[in-house]
Amino acid sequence: MRVIISKRFEAVIFDMDGLLIDSERILRGALIDTLAAMGQQLPDALHRKMAGLPDANALLREHFGPDFAIPEFNQRLRALALERFGGGVPLHAGVPELLDFLEQHGIPKAVATSARRPTAEMHLIKCGIHHRFQAIATRDDVARGKPHPDVYLKAAADLGLAPAKCVALEDSHNGIRAAHAAGIPTIMVPDLLEPTEEISALCIAVLDDLHQVRRLFGGPS
Repeated sequence: MRVIISKRFEAVIFDMDGLLIDSERILRGALIDTLAAMGQQLPDALHRKMAGLPDANALLREHFGPDFAIPEFNQRLRALALERFGGGVPLHAGVPELLDFLEQHGIPKAVATSARRPTAEMHLIKCGIHHRFQAIATRDDVARGKPHPDVYLKAAADLGLAPAKCVALEDSHNGIRAAHAAGIPTIMVPDLLEPTEEISALCIAVLDDLHQVRRLFGGPS
């Protein structure tokens, strides 16, 4: 089983929110509280559609109506999220061990995130892992965000590799759709969202955590 990553794939592209860092619960809480302050509630179905998107304005208007105050919502949400992220965001379980394993075997790594570059770099620096990636592709670097493939294509190109030579690690449905559309074999590590039949069919594996990913790649138990 040594080392599946070098036999089948030449690089790993990581999502950030909900995959590398445990931020989705904080974001969801900020979203719920922002909508509550505006007299609205967040249905689970709407949250599932929004997860992983760089811009949910169209979904919000579709659900709450064309008069929903998008500028006010975005301003309130940004301020609340910044406040709650002020102390930093913890890494998900298994991140250090997986990064160590990939580095031991000379496997390049990239990030492909729906976050804007300043936000992505802030989180990765605060978590102490920014320097461990050879490329970071953000929503600021592409014309279309997830579920379109652009950010994953950008990350692969920055690594100098064809998409099929990479493997993507994702937690959100929209992220999995993006990676699959880019032609990148994708592993789901669920966070707040469980895989649906559609999403499972787009993945080469669905694993409980990044420790399982490391073991799949041939790492120690």
